[in-house]
Amino acid sequence: MPPVEPSLAALHNPVLRHFAATRPAFLSVTFVGVLLGVAAAAHGGVAVSPLLATVTLFFALVAHGGANVLNDYYDAQNGTDAANVDRVFPFTGGSRIIQNGVMTTAEAGRFGFALMAAVVPAGLWLTSVSASGLIGIGLAGLVIAWAYSAPPLHLVARGLGEAAITAAWLLVVVGSDYVQRSAFDFAPVAAGLGFALLVANILFINQFPDLRADAAAGKRTVVVRLGPAAARHGYALIALLAYGWVTAMVFAGNLPAAALASLLPAAISLKAAAGLARHAAQPPALAPAIKMTILATSLHGLLLAAALGFAR
Repeated sequence: MPPVEPSLAALHNPVLRHFAATRPAFLSVTFVGVLLGVAAAAHGGVAVSPLLATVTLFFALVAHGGANVLNDYYDAQNGTDAANVDRVFPFTGGSRIIQNGVMTTAEAGRFGFALMAAVVPAGLWLTSVSASGLIGIGLAGLVIAWAYSAPPLHLVARGLGEAAITAAWLLVVVGSDYVQRSAFDFAPVAAGLGFALLVANILFINQFPDLRADAAAGKRTVVVRLGPAAARHGYALIALLAYGWVTAMVFAGNLPAAALASLLPAAISLKAAAGLARHAAQPPALAPAIKMTILATSLHGLLLAAALGFAR
């Protein structure tokens, strides 16, 4: 049976209601991103602080949840989610919190901005115990989180969603490393760029069920611009770049040889790419490929973090 969409009767508890609005199905990739950044610092010989890692993780999840809520808020304003009859819940078409009357658009907006604001004092405290460069990382992350969905930039509507997501999750890895290292280093870029590209592939495949609604609302995503027949090849290209980056970093000596184990999920990505190629124009049939995309991304990050931890 497909997952049941949220309703006010099922989410009468305000805590559960607000948690559901953050789209928790996607928060796992931020957990893995933070873990990967901490592992990169540990691999570089840094004595990892569990307290700083925990605070970093918690507020990275808060920021991700806030970005998800704001995405729903702005998509409610432009009508995208209301028009999305091809959605594959809970992966595409938003959380349905607004459309199903669980929260009003205004309530979702206030909640999303509150989550983003809550990150600021935590970021300032982390900066005080690490180094000033963290302010730039955090500010860049918040700007991307807002600009991804919000006008006038609305990056995803300009076909820049994949670039924004790649940059955002690379910042998660780099920022998590920076908190521990208190300095910039190439190590989290070497470890994080492939992972960030795989996170972008989650967005990319989710655009296929959302195609008709996005086009009707004027969101000119990559899939809307190219059409499903041509755009479906982009998935394999992004995956190839991701796994190719990790391979190149190993042979360049920027990652340990054990990091090649993180290429194992490429088989899952390949299977997901085949599923997308077959069902690009059939939204209900894309659920398995979407799940495999999330699985491949998480496994890649976890395997790479383990490789960095064991090879320190």
